[in-house]
Amino acid sequence: MHPFCCVSPISDRNPSLTPTTAVSPMPSNDTLPPLPRPDPSSGLPPPSRASNPTQNGHDVNNNRAPKTGSSPSNGITKLSALVRENNTNSLSAVEQREVKINDIVGNGICGVLYKWVNYGKGWRPRWFLLQDGVLSYYKIHGPDKITVGVETEKGCKVIGEESIRRIARQRNGSSQLRRKPFGEIHLKVSSIRESRSDDKRFSIFTGTKRLHLRAQTREDRAAWMDALIAVKDMFPRMPNSELMAPMDNLDVSTEKLRQRLQEEGLSESAIQDSELIMKSEFAALKKQLVLLKQKQWQLIDTLRQLESEKVDLENTVVDESQKQGPSSISKQDKSEESVSDSDDDNDRVDAAEDETDDDENAFLDTRDFLSSSSFASNGSDMRVSSVSSGDEELHTIESEDEIDPSIKSVGGNFPFVKRRKKLPDPIEREKGVSLWAMIKDNIGKDLTKVCLPVYFNEPISSLQKCYEDLEYSYLLDRANEWGKRGNSLMRILNVAAFAVSGYASTEGRICKPFNPLLGETYEADYPDKGLRFFSEKVSHHPMIVACHCEGTGWKLWGDSNLKSKFWGRSIQLDPVGLLTLEFDDGEVFQWSKVTTSIYNLILGKLYCEHYGTMRIQGNRDLCCKLKFKEQSIIDRTPHQVQGMVQDKNGKTVANLFGKWDESMHYINGDCLSKGKGHDAMSEAHLLWRRSKPPKFPTRYNLTRFAITLNELTTGLKEKLPPTDSRLRPDQRYLENGEYEKANAEKLRLEQRQRQARKMQERGWKPRWFAMDKQTDTYRYVGGYWEAREKGDWESCPDIFGQIPADPLLE
Repeated sequence: MHPFCCVSPISDRNPSLTPTTAVSPMPSNDTLPPLPRPDPSSGLPPPSRASNPTQNGHDVNNNRAPKTGSSPSNGITKLSALVRENNTNSLSAVEQREVKINDIVGNGICGVLYKWVNYGKGWRPRWFLLQDGVLSYYKIHGPDKITVGVETEKGCKVIGEESIRRIARQRNGSSQLRRKPFGEIHLKVSSIRESRSDDKRFSIFTGTKRLHLRAQTREDRAAWMDALIAVKDMFPRMPNSELMAPMDNLDVSTEKLRQRLQEEGLSESAIQDSELIMKSEFAALKKQLVLLKQKQWQLIDTLRQLESEKVDLENTVVDESQKQGPSSISKQDKSEESVSDSDDDNDRVDAAEDETDDDENAFLDTRDFLSSSSFASNGSDMRVSSVSSGDEELHTIESEDEIDPSIKSVGGNFPFVKRRKKLPDPIEREKGVSLWAMIKDNIGKDLTKVCLPVYFNEPISSLQKCYEDLEYSYLLDRANEWGKRGNSLMRILNVAAFAVSGYASTEGRICKPFNPLLGETYEADYPDKGLRFFSEKVSHHPMIVACHCEGTGWKLWGDSNLKSKFWGRSIQLDPVGLLTLEFDDGEVFQWSKVTTSIYNLILGKLYCEHYGTMRIQGNRDLCCKLKFKEQSIIDRTPHQVQGMVQDKNGKTVANLFGKWDESMHYINGDCLSKGKGHDAMSEAHLLWRRSKPPKFPTRYNLTRFAITLNELTTGLKEKLPPTDSRLRPDQRYLENGEYEKANAEKLRLEQRQRQARKMQERGWKPRWFAMDKQTDTYRYVGGYWEAREKGDWESCPDIFGQIPADPLLE
């Protein structure tokens, strides 16, 4: 059967566009379109081309009677007239769609298209053949290549000048009788889409794969699209009326059975019984065929629906991936001390696994709360954070109707300081980074001497990143005020919300901060927040950063070190260190951070997850336990945090729940003891909500607060020591968009940094911090702010300048 003998009407996608310039028919002895089928009721065989080689498929010779050995009888004349009338009527309905299909497709379409393989190989030419509703493609280079020529492509229409030239070169070559396609696409269950950004590209989506194809010219793509759509329209969806219609055209004849049984000498009654049995079996078979037919079309509709949903999902992922900045390999250099462990995921031990099943069941199930719209910020009473400038668009807005007005006013007397709202406009245009070029250039080199381009960094250092955790320091100011009023529960609840809020800025941050040099410092004197912060890199191997912060009625200090494990597709960061918060009334809280994993380092969209258990221990009656839940595949509410506050007897006095990138709420009492029928949502209260994104977003996805960290305000540069991160040249060049200078400075400073281990081994000591042997942590020794007032920085070397003649380095 000819592949296009039965076609359904198709719509002309572009009547003004004809593929005559792009499609060239191959010379063939048999390129005639298919003949129309005669009516089966006429009893005549289909017309033969041999009877009249000059006739076309749409004009049957009705003026001549068929040549037979005897003169035609009246019956034959009537049948001929019936055939003529039937063909005339049928051609009027079939002619348009058959002419349309054959003008576009003919006996097949072939030609060269470029197929996207991968990022390593890019676009590669393939020979495509569209025939019988299947698009096959073959390799034309390499050991598996095929030979194309006039004989192999006989009867097909060729698209593209390159395809015609390739066939012409093989005009006298040998032909291949059997060619196995490298891939096949069934258009019946596929969808075809043109690219909106490139007029030469189009895509074909199947249930299991997606092919990106590119033609040489715009006209070639139009010709391929016309052919593909015309063939796909040959498989329309069957309407329900046709699907459920009885199969009256299916019938069975018992004439041969009757003749055979009569030869055996059976009686008429036995013959009739045999005919009834045969017809009943055939009726049952026909019912089964109807059911199978229904299932077939239901399956096809389901495949089409799944394909459509898959295409929409893939387009969403592609759009989100295109919004990302540099290559996802940036996180691979997250920690300078990377430990390479086994690639076997079965050996992995997560920090969350140290919890028992009892601990897991003890937490409040937060899915209903997090999916509820009852916590939308609709309140009219908005809090303006003193973190930002006086511009209302920079204010941190929260719904805090239920909070005591006197608590909300804490920090309202802090002075106003105007800070910047955006990063400087880049001076240079950012260049793309080729991951493969980087790998090729560094083959055989010492990995410790490989310098990653600054495109993988964000314009802040790890020292400034520590201060970014204090964006919502007003929670500690409130905790201090609650403690003064004797409400220890609200104090620890605000401390818990502060511990969670430090993770909010990590969402969407795909660039790594600069690794500070040994002895590098950072100060943050923010009178508009009522605090002073100072940090210093105190050790190079292992890399340890120590910090100290003084707020209104509280002090916060700690040191941090990261132990990393590389799992091939992800990296696991386990923080080592303890954060200590002390209020002026003597109450102390301590906690450690949870595990962070960064996924899709090589391929896919880069994202991070925080998971594990955070215990906030106090030196009085209350303690808090927070569980950061690791997202599962089927979990539609990621980033969940849930916890509880317990007294010294182990009784739960409050529950907390929320998401570390959105908000935290609390409920007084033990919700689990009240039963499932209790409406706990009506008793939930807001503790913290993440601030609004900046008005001027950056490619680094910095928050409003992070944009101000590297700012040099008026008169500040003269007060800073030469070790401050704001004076680091490669970081400053990156912020200004001077990428070439930033790369050169980063390479110079990293060469200098390699001397840090020798300095540390020969007795180097940090200037502003010292090791506390009792707690085995670094503590601030004081003197920095006093030296700042005097401008006395003689003890601070110029670590960003040229390598000094230090006797420790000799």
